[in-house]
This record gives sequence, structure tokens and C-alpha cells, in this order.
Amino acid sequence: MAYYYLVSQLPNISATEGKSSLPLNGSSFKELCGRFLSEGEMSTLEGLSLVPPKEASPTGSVFLDTWYEKERYLRFALAQIRAQRMKKEASVLPPGCTADILQAARTAVGMDSPLSAEQYLFEYRMKLLEEIKPLDGFSIDAVYAYGIKLLLVERMKKFDTENGKACYHKIYDKILGE
Repeated sequence: MAYYYLVSQLPNISATEGKSSLPLNGSSFKELCGRFLSEGEMSTLEGLSLVPPKEASPTGSVFLDTWYEKERYLRFALAQIRAQRMKKEASVLPPGCTADILQAARTAVGMDSPLSAEQYLFEYRMKLLEEIKPLDGFSIDAVYAYGIKLLLVERMKKFDTENGKACYHKIYDKILGE
């Protein structure tokens, strides 16, 4: 019940909103949370990241520990598969890396388009997030899950064809000019 007023104010964010703007951005989310969360909870929220630490360290949240563990395994699997494709030395996968994580990594690495691979991994992560999110929708873990979802959606919205082409041409022209 302690987080009811916070969670009830969070707008629904959809992964399929296209190029439209989100109803809430990361800084607005943190500002809103700052009114309801303790200092320790805010510190954890401020530390939310799509890149988990290489070595597992407890966050104080069962949800976040599980999320970071799954994301860490996915990143190890992606690195190993990419290294094998380039015929380079690959690190050993952690023992908790499951078949579905390996399959997701293989599928993403096997795609022709990097953008398609990113979209596939985004969908995989969103599905995983849905599977591991807390049952109690008004808990601190639900707030953290919302924060992770917001980070994922904001990241995907940055992939823009026109901006990508412009950056590519800028870098390419710079290389040719040198």
C-alpha cells in the first residue's frame, strides 16, 4: 500500500508507441519517485541501468537481482556467439545461462540487419520483463520494473533511420577526408 499513490500516477508506456513521445521520460519519472521513495530506494532507482555489472552484486531487490542476472547471461551469450563467429577465444558461459537465453542470442546474432537484431532483443527483453515482474503491482519492485521498461523503450526510440544515415555519412566522410 505504501507505493499505491506513486504507482497509480505512472502512465502506461507501450513498446509499440512508434515515434510518438512517451507520456513520461526518465527524469520526470525520477522526479515523481523522489516524492514517495526513501533515500535508499531513490539511490537504487538512480542506479537503474540496462547494462548490469559484470559481477553479480545484490541490489536489495529480488526483481532487480533477477533482471540483472538474466541480462548478464544474455550479454555473455551474445559475446560468446559473436566471438565464435569471428573464430576468436570466447569466455565460458556462466552455469545459469538457460537454453532460451542462448536461443535468443543465436537468433539475434544470425540476423542480417543490426537494427532487426536490436528490435528482436528489445522484444525478448520486454517479454522477459513481463515474465519476471513482481506480482504485487504496488511494490518497490514494481516501481523498479517500470523504470527498466522506461529505459528499454527510451533506448529503442533512439533508433532512427534518418539520424542513423546522417551519422553514418558524417563518419564516413570524416574517414575519407583524413
